[in-house]
Amino acid sequence: MKNLLRSIIISASSLLALGSLAESLVILHTNDTHSNIDIASDGTGGVLPRKAIIDSVRNAEKNVILVDAGDMVQGTLYFNYFRGDVEYPLFNMMGYDIRILGNHEFDNGLDELARHYKKVKGARLASNYDFEDTPLDGLFEPYVIKKIGKKKVGFIGINIDPESLIAEENYGEMDYDDAIESANKWASFLKKEKKCDLVVAVTHIGYTSEMDKKTDIDLARESSDIDIIIGGHSHTFVDPAHPEKTPYMIKNSVGLPVLVAQTGKYGKNLGYIKIDLDRLKDRNYEYKFIPVTDRFPAEKYDKEIISFLAPYKSKVDSVNNHVIGYSQVEMENNSRTGAYPNWAGDFALWYGRQVADSLRKVNPAFPEVDFGMMNVGGIRQPMHKGRITEGQILATFPFSNSIQIIRIKGEDFIKAMKVAAAKGGEAISGNLRVISDRDDDVKVVIDGKIIDPEKEYVLSTIDYIANGNDGLTSLAENTLLWRDSQIVNVRILDYIRRLAALGIPVQADMSPRFIEINEIDR
Repeated sequence: MKNLLRSIIISASSLLALGSLAESLVILHTNDTHSNIDIASDGTGGVLPRKAIIDSVRNAEKNVILVDAGDMVQGTLYFNYFRGDVEYPLFNMMGYDIRILGNHEFDNGLDELARHYKKVKGARLASNYDFEDTPLDGLFEPYVIKKIGKKKVGFIGINIDPESLIAEENYGEMDYDDAIESANKWASFLKKEKKCDLVVAVTHIGYTSEMDKKTDIDLARESSDIDIIIGGHSHTFVDPAHPEKTPYMIKNSVGLPVLVAQTGKYGKNLGYIKIDLDRLKDRNYEYKFIPVTDRFPAEKYDKEIISFLAPYKSKVDSVNNHVIGYSQVEMENNSRTGAYPNWAGDFALWYGRQVADSLRKVNPAFPEVDFGMMNVGGIRQPMHKGRITEGQILATFPFSNSIQIIRIKGEDFIKAMKVAAAKGGEAISGNLRVISDRDDDVKVVIDGKIIDPEKEYVLSTIDYIANGNDGLTSLAENTLLWRDSQIVNVRILDYIRRLAALGIPVQADMSPRFIEINEIDR
């Protein structure tokens, strides 16, 4: 009996020993922080709570890899004023192990990007960008392999097609290779040549389609060697609690499930993927989100980060608290139509006509401006009813765009509006209506008259749009008549101050400017 009992105890001890050898990996991931450094007014986001959560997970788990899927910059005054000198050091302080580029990392050009990335710690991945003969040459690798116990985990970085999304002057001689072809090539290399047990694609191509570009869903379906996709760009909250809305297990080309993850935007969630490395064939990953909120006591916040941020935060807070006007309406920035796009389009027309009137005093032949246009993607923050601050406007219109007055043929503008209608709308002035039907036929009306395809019109817009970006390529077929010397957010600040001096609050037309007529309406 004693021998039997001893045998049972030894067997139990052996099982416990075997259990302790089991290896797991936790991947924490973020995307599209967009320079949201501080905790938001609703108590969400912020780098200090994020770092507290990261530290907690690292203390609880043996193997943790921290990943960012791009667009860590651009969107608040921290980037407007300090050009990355806040975000890049902060991500180093948080201990990111793997980082890839989003499109907004290019906003200040390759020289600025190289200045920051020379100091970036951890793996810097770009599997489908070739930076030879650019300032970024030698700073990125196509893959990295992490050894966890006896398992090898390979990571690749898949970047977005820059055409129409990144200004050409900002990426220079960089070459782009097809995202899906490159991903499959490197994933196959890691699985077959490097004998990786797991391949993770960190991407910035989007969960949803934009301008007919391939997405993470396409990548999952068209791959055979990728096991997990950690994405960014589309700001999609891929919620595991609601797979009917955002499916996250997508079958690949050989029928195996691929996990597709994304955390939304602005650092409000930390993605959490736990992988049992001893049961990789099951592909039964634990996938969840940890909300980033202000629930932590002050002593949990990283003192080094607090000290580092203090001088930058002081400057940002002073500008954010400077009131320049008032809004009578609530204007959201997460819609392609509605109050804010309408207001922006109306501003472009108003400002263009002010300029044209002034220029005619010197040159009477300078034409009148027919309509105005801005891009919805350039509106980065909402405008809440009540006080408007200087910092709010600078963060809402953060890009270094300037107003241009251009002459364009009617047919080229119609082509652009067809693209805009397919995307769901754009910021156009109130004297325009774009009417489309389910056959994708588009009719453009200006001041109650159908635009003449053969006639030339004068458009006030920003240089980004005038250069044919955001998929509006036909707008590049224009003649430049005038270019502003100031960036557009300066002009918008002046406009709001002018209204305030007259006692006029900001108001917006809510009427739809993109109208879809269905078959049933005819």
